[in-house]
Amino acid sequence: MIFVTLGSQKFQFNRLLKAVDELDTDEEIFAQIGYSDYKPQNYAYKEFLDRDEFAAWEEKADIVITHGGTGAIIGAVKKGKKVIAVPRLAKYGEHVDDHQIQLIKQFKDLNLIYACMDGDLQKALEVVKNTTYNEYQSNTETIINSLEEFIGGTDK
Repeated sequence: MIFVTLGSQKFQFNRLLKAVDELDTDEEIFAQIGYSDYKPQNYAYKEFLDRDEFAAWEEKADIVITHGGTGAIIGAVKKGKKVIAVPRLAKYGEHVDDHQIQLIKQFKDLNLIYACMDGDLQKALEVVKNTTYNEYQSNTETIINSLEEFIGGTDK
């Protein structure tokens, strides 16, 4: 099952929804389309999901196709999902700048996701199905320890 999530920012991502519509797959697809005005033709969708609905669809999915939002990517990889991330681009009115390119590249460099920079979603889907990605490792504890050492070191 493929779950598509576009986040909740007030930007459309019609380009990605159209690409998903063109996929040649027998897998069930469900999308949370946010503020996009393109309405999918070949799969089920809802504009927005509450937390429980979102969690249920993500849990059911093997593959998550998403924009380059940090929260969406980390949330999916933490749950062991295979992720295809497509950056929102300013030139298409999908965001104010192209920062998602850099974010996606960082996750790709850690071998956590498939970075679909060229928009070839069909190829991305085939690659993801046959690729093993690294397990997500949180660095929150390392950051907290570093802060505690820094704060503790200033008292001396």
